[in-house]
This record gives sequence, C-alpha cells and structure tokens, in this order.
Amino acid sequence: MDNPQVEYVQRFSIFPRFLHFLVIVSFLTLAVTGMALKFASERWAEFVADFFGSFEVLGALHRLMAIVTFTYFALTFVLMYQNWRKSGKSIVQFILYKDSMIPNLNDAKELIQTFKWFFGLGPQPQYGRWTYWEKFDFMAVFWGVAVIGTTGLCLWFPETFTIFIPGYWINIATIIHSDEALLASGFIFTIHFFNTHLRPEKFPMDPVIFTGTMPLEELRHERPREYAELVAAGKLDEIKVPPTPRWFFVVSHVFGFTALAIGLTLVVSIIYSMVFLYVK
Repeated sequence: MDNPQVEYVQRFSIFPRFLHFLVIVSFLTLAVTGMALKFASERWAEFVADFFGSFEVLGALHRLMAIVTFTYFALTFVLMYQNWRKSGKSIVQFILYKDSMIPNLNDAKELIQTFKWFFGLGPQPQYGRWTYWEKFDFMAVFWGVAVIGTTGLCLWFPETFTIFIPGYWINIATIIHSDEALLASGFIFTIHFFNTHLRPEKFPMDPVIFTGTMPLEELRHERPREYAELVAAGKLDEIKVPPTPRWFFVVSHVFGFTALAIGLTLVVSIIYSMVFLYVK
C-alpha cells in the first residue's frame, strides 16, 4: 500500500491511463477469444467457449474488441497531437527529440550501453522519460493494428475486400492474422510482462499505469536523466501529487493481478498446445 510519508510524482495523466485500460481489456479479450478459436480442439479452448457460452459468442466478442482496438488506436493519435501542441516544438523536432515516443539514435545508444551494463562493461544508462523497450512496445501497437487489424478486417468482411483483391488473398490474410496474433500474444505475455512487472525491482507488479503516480525516489533511481532535467527546469514540484487513495490502490492491484494471471495462464496454454501439436 502507498506510504503517506513517501513523496509521489505524476507520471501518467488520466487520458493515457484510460487508453491503456482499453488496450488491456481489448487485447486480453482478443487474445483469449482468438487463441481459443485457433486451438478450438484443445480442452482448455472448450472450457473458454463454455465459460462465455459458445464459440459463436467468442467470435462476437472478438469482433467487438476489434472495434475497441480501432477506437484506442485513433485516440492515440489524439494524445500524440495534444502532446505535440503542448511541447511547443515543430513536428520534426517533436518526432526526433531524444524523449520522443518515436525510436531514435539516442535509443540505439542506450541499447548498446544497456548491453555493456549487463556484462559489467560500463555503467547503467541514464534513462530519460522513455526507455527504448517502452518505445518498442508503443510502436508495436501501430504494427499490430496495421497487420493484425487489416487482415482481421479482410476476414470480417471478405465479400467487400474481394471486390478489390483476389479471393485467395483471404487465405493468406487468415495465416497472417493467426500467426501475427500468436506472436503478439507470446510477446506481450512474456517479454512485456517481464519488462514491466516481473523484473526484480518491479515484482510482482508495477501499478504506475493504473494509479498514474510513482515514488519520487523511484523516478530518481530509474530515470535519472528525466529527474535531472526536471530539477534543472524547476518543474519537479509541479508534478508532485498526493499518494494514491487506498481504495483505488487496491482496485488497481486486483485488476492488474487479474490481467497478469489471465495472460500468463493463456501463454502456458498456448505453449502446451504448440508442444502437443508438435509431438502429435
């Protein structure tokens, strides 16, 4: 529980937290329903179908969450536009400056420094507002919607798309949609979960995306460049906030642990099914 004696700073406002909530709900539902349909012959998939009612219900939920996905994707551009307007930078400067959400040369530099640090060949990088792995996760949303979303629309409206493309492309879209979704699920429920929640310093969960706040000392330790820039600009006091209310702290942890449990259970089920299919 948050310690009232600890100073806290705001890392995320309500809008990005709401967007991430949509991402969690939609992605988990898409992954569970999609993987259950992909591995429909497995007992765990039958259990999922029975829990929701039927495989037809899974398909309907899958399409509903696709709409939510396209919604948060569009709202992400709204968020980026707002951040650009508040930055006072030109569009090129906003995209290329070192703390942009867009990967740049500074991220490549920090990636190399991180690997050196892993092997004791150099100091830990002085991370700023965003780390290179956070930017990768952010950009993966655009890749996922472009590939998985577009092919999903082809499968949802095949008659419409075959007006413009050959019919056999629908078969190709089926393979791409299924395999890319499998790759995305595997990445999110292993690499992303570890980087965000399961690292030793964050285990068992980092609640910052839910509460929007983090301890000041944590900011100083994990993002020393951002901390130094805030101090130098005299803006540190502007982002200091009260501790998260206890009820919201508890609710956010229940929600977060539930999402973690669902994701980890699903990835184990997927691995089991893939191994079982290989053995057969």
